[in-house]
Amino acid sequence: MLEQLPDDLARQAVTHASWVEERGDAYERLAFLGDSVLGLAVTTHLFPRLESYGAGRLTKVRAQAVSGRSCRAVAERLGIPERLRAAAPDEVAGPATAALSQTERVLASVIEAVIGACYLAYGYERTADAVVEAFAPEIEQALEHPADFKSALQERLARRGAIVAYEVTAEEGPPHERRFEVAAVVNGEELARGAGRSKKDAEQSAAETALDGLEG
Repeated sequence: MLEQLPDDLARQAVTHASWVEERGDAYERLAFLGDSVLGLAVTTHLFPRLESYGAGRLTKVRAQAVSGRSCRAVAERLGIPERLRAAAPDEVAGPATAALSQTERVLASVIEAVIGACYLAYGYERTADAVVEAFAPEIEQALEHPADFKSALQERLARRGAIVAYEVTAEEGPPHERRFEVAAVVNGEELARGAGRSKKDAEQSAAETALDGLEG
């Protein structure tokens, strides 16, 4: 589906706001739409599979399946970083664009923008089927291995007599599209940062990154 998108939608889906004069020409509006389509598609897929789950558990599984980290993984499988670098204007191409194309927040937004573009081009049913197929590994991971990285990190640090705290380092976007960046801090030292659509999601992301660092 991505390969068949109309040129205007395909271009907008990988256009960063810093590359254009009008923000409406960048991927943000498409990402806003795609975020809703992604959530509905995964929810509709999970609902009949998890008849014994209450709303709270369903919410946690869905949140993990569509998290920023999950979106980044899907974006990388679909070659989104390469598309971003190819779409960058000549005057901004280089290390900055390369770094941008590896940023979780950017890749998550772009994959949501691609979903939004597909929805406009092909409608909900076809897009939802493609979403569930693309996110299948992340959905199964969320079902088989529910993540609570904050608890895992605190358990690991407790062995050292340490306690982790989470500090919001940045908030951006309008109220309906807010994204948070959070730092995991121990004894005044920052272990890692994470981002998400809510403070809780950002804290989980920071905890997961911190665990990766401790295990590395």
